[in-house]
Amino acid sequence: MPQKANILLVDDRDENLTALEAILTSLDQNLVRANSGEAALKALLEDEFAVILLDVVMPGMDGFETASHIKQREKTKDVPIIFLTGAGIDRHRVFRGYASRAIDYLTKPFDPWVLRSKVEVFVELHQIKQRLRTQSQMLQRDLAAETGEAAAPVAEQLSRRVADITANLESLRERIVTEEHDSDPSTIEAVRDLDRSVARLTTLVDAIRGPQ
Repeated sequence: MPQKANILLVDDRDENLTALEAILTSLDQNLVRANSGEAALKALLEDEFAVILLDVVMPGMDGFETASHIKQREKTKDVPIIFLTGAGIDRHRVFRGYASRAIDYLTKPFDPWVLRSKVEVFVELHQIKQRLRTQSQMLQRDLAAETGEAAAPVAEQLSRRVADITANLESLRERIVTEEHDSDPSTIEAVRDLDRSVARLTTLVDAIRGPQ
């Protein structure tokens, strides 16, 4: 069974937090409350979260300012945020500066099914990332046991060699393209086989290196 994910709920009104919990309880994950932007930032220092549901209109530090602090921290900059906005909030303001940082939004009153579906996707992505991290650590331990060396230096050496092979393969592909009428079909098929093998090798090296 995958480890339960932490979901951070940020709203200054208790009734809104209770409503969010009622919507998301069927996902069977850990729901963590924060009643202010400051409390949210403190919670993010203590635990790892799959997704943050962040109310925009709050006294003191509002949702936009809170999100700005979250995205400036190395530890939390990639945590997805779903803004819960009022109908009068400018959508362009929601996305400004955050387009590449997996930020989404829902306008109140929102559809509970839509909210649950969005959160579920981020939870699944988080759990996939955790599994990859675990598999990478196991692979690194196995490699170290086999070779007697740390996995990282070995992975870097493999990565450089794969890059060299890829460069040579690219040169070979270019020659085949420019000399297509003279190319033996068996040679073309051999290059395609090499392409597939190099792709699998690249995937293996990335797994040994672990999440970057």
